[in-house]
Amino acid sequence: MRIYQIRLKLYFLTFIPADKVQEKLASFIDQSFGGIDELLQMHEENRFKGYCFDLPYPLEKDKVYKEGRIYTVTIRTVDSKLAKHFQEVCVNHYTQEMKGLTAEIRIIPERWIDCIYTLTPVILKTDGGYWRKNMTLESFEERIKVNLIKKWNVLYGEKLREDFELYTLLEFMNEGPIVMKYKNIRLLGDKIRLQIADNETAQKLAYLSLGTGVAEMNSRGAGFVNYRWS
Repeated sequence: MRIYQIRLKLYFLTFIPADKVQEKLASFIDQSFGGIDELLQMHEENRFKGYCFDLPYPLEKDKVYKEGRIYTVTIRTVDSKLAKHFQEVCVNHYTQEMKGLTAEIRIIPERWIDCIYTLTPVILKTDGGYWRKNMTLESFEERIKVNLIKKWNVLYGEKLREDFELYTLLEFMNEGPIVMKYKNIRLLGDKIRLQIADNETAQKLAYLSLGTGVAEMNSRGAGFVNYRWS
């Protein structure tokens, strides 16, 4: 398993509020798949995409990204073909809102992870909207764990046993729900920190999460995590 990290510099062609930038970035990436049959098929199918991205840096104090300025977005993936695409194709791609400039790629070393923490909100889709309205904390924790196990099973074709401890501590880093806008819908999520358990399976899934994100809608910018090594 390898986690590829691409730091892509983007030139913004218009002003974009921070609460809309994830949708614009997702659109930028989606459109870059045009004309590449394999990637276009992956994008159009309802399946695990294998990449995630964070908010552009730096974030402006007024939370509006500025026309004429250059920002850096971090994209991570477990797929070497996608990594090559982000590095080579996105630098020459542009939309009405932004234009690719340069990209740097590296592989994140696989080391023992102390904790992971989300930089963008964790989103769980439920019939009743925001999870706190219709799920227990135990159900929330189970969804986080099962989602990562499913990603592993899909990527590596093996079925992980679920009777292991993924983390020893879950901490919510926000007082109230965080809004993420997508297709004129207000999605509510949370930023969390997970203290990763001291076992091999937990460590594998924590490393995997660096390239896939946690929970759902990762290819839309949700659940992007950073990490601290032991």
